[in-house]
Amino acid sequence: MYGIGILRGLAITIRHFFVTYLDDLRWLGRRYYNPEALQVRQSAKARGVFTVQYPEERLLIPEEFRFIPFLIYDELEDGTKHDRCTSCGICAKVCPPQCIWIIRSDDPVTGRPIPEPTEFYIDVDICMNCGLCAEYCPFEAIRMDHDFELATYDRFAENIYNKAKLSKPASYYASVRPLNYAIDETAIAEKQAKKAARRAD
Repeated sequence: MYGIGILRGLAITIRHFFVTYLDDLRWLGRRYYNPEALQVRQSAKARGVFTVQYPEERLLIPEEFRFIPFLIYDELEDGTKHDRCTSCGICAKVCPPQCIWIIRSDDPVTGRPIPEPTEFYIDVDICMNCGLCAEYCPFEAIRMDHDFELATYDRFAENIYNKAKLSKPASYYASVRPLNYAIDETAIAEKQAKKAARRAD
């Protein structure tokens, strides 16, 4: 009984070995450094054994992949930037490792809070990429990025991200997460329509 199991396992290995060469012949030298072939290799249609020639060749990142959070700002028609973040602090409260801290903006004359952060910090070495900050944000201002190549020699100089390093335009968010961006924009439009309806009443 055990001998048959070993033979079956070896047969699977040998089949994969030969299918690899058959697939190489099928692509005729176009199996690597070819976006079309890479898509096939990443899909359920993949055959044989292959190596992704990283970093020249990279696997496609799924939309729901999440890494370090980033802040979204809207680019207005007059060329200015409008931060979606209102420094409400919900992201910092729900963060399990407490790696987010925010310095709120205050009006220098009245002392009242202004709905935007003066500074926003995330320690990316502590961040566990859980996505709770993005999930709980009521203003669709913080979302999870796809950028995972963050190796550095100086942890304290490079891995504590400030507001400037975290801020990215809404167009960037639309490019990395098109489906989620469409859902967020629909939610924002619905909120604005409700506010307009309340003002009209």
